Amino acid sequence: MDSLLKMYEELTCVPGISGYEEPVRKVMRKYLEPVSDEIITDNLGSVAGVKTGRADGPKIMVAGHLDEVGWMVTMITKEGFLKIQPVGGWWSQVMLAQRVRVITRKGELLGLIGSKPPHILPAEERNKVVQIKDMFIDIGASSKEEAESFGVRPGDPIIPHCDFAVMPNPKVLLNKAWDNRAGCAVAIMTLQELQGQEHPNTVYAVGTVQEEIGLRGATTMANRIQPDIGIALDVGIAGDVPGVRESEAQGKLGKGPLILLYDASMVPNQALRNLVTDTADELGIPYQFDAIAGGGTDAGRIHVYGAGVPSIVIGFATRYIHSHAGLIHRDDMENAAKLVAAVIKKLDGAMVQKIRANEY
Repeated sequence: MDSLLKMYEELTCVPGISGYEEPVRKVMRKYLEPVSDEIITDNLGSVAGVKTGRADGPKIMVAGHLDEVGWMVTMITKEGFLKIQPVGGWWSQVMLAQRVRVITRKGELLGLIGSKPPHILPAEERNKVVQIKDMFIDIGASSKEEAESFGVRPGDPIIPHCDFAVMPNPKVLLNKAWDNRAGCAVAIMTLQELQGQEHPNTVYAVGTVQEEIGLRGATTMANRIQPDIGIALDVGIAGDVPGVRESEAQGKLGKGPLILLYDASMVPNQALRNLVTDTADELGIPYQFDAIAGGGTDAGRIHVYGAGVPSIVIGFATRYIHSHAGLIHRDDMENAAKLVAAVIKKLDGAMVQKIRANEY
């Protein structure tokens, strides 16, 4: 297994729902430390590796988010079943009968998402979508007391159970949490790309917390860093699956990083977008465009910090996000890192002024 593949596996396998990011933060910090001049944090738990090219140059914030979607234990029934609260956005149709990992103080427990069996439902109910509030997690306990003896408590985080796998096409990788450990990986790889390279600025490769429940870590880290340019790294919707029209999602696995034209949280800076696409053209890096009417990214908070921060979102087409398992193409992540590093090399004070004035 090559070093990047090992990093992808480590980042995606560890648990880290919103508010419980410590395990993945440790992994990201492990990979940031060898390529950073220093490591900084905020009081919510976000982490950043800092690489200084020119100390009096612009500050460039390159952010992926640490957290994944999951659930939280809200109560244990007297029969020993766990009731849950989604943490982040879940579509109920992808949940039933899936395995999960309950993270307790005593260790991890395997569980299964269940509901009332369809065999005993009247026909009119059988054809309805089961609501998340009617689901529960079965950990094989026979009572509340037995579940508690396993170490389960209300507030414990729960994550999808999935194993990292390389698909028959070895460039396509499967696991949970590509949203957004992929962005964290690209932030790390950006600093790796800049090793031994001159750049006229200070780069902050950030892993933010609590993106899935309100872009919270991006807010606090923007306050901490006070950036001049923001680059959010996040997954995009893959449109190369049956039933998806190109007008709904344009991204395709392996066809290059996604340049987001619009999302519900931000319209990217046009001059910065031009710089990104011009740089990709110069280097022969393939890229794609997309627009997402719903949802947002960390750039939605970064770009409104202070008097405003020119920002953009660079993503990677990913299939089946916000479910137990997703597919991503490693070329898209690795090309994104090369592209972001090349853009950073151009972001001196004069270029940032041009971008602010929309004169590029």
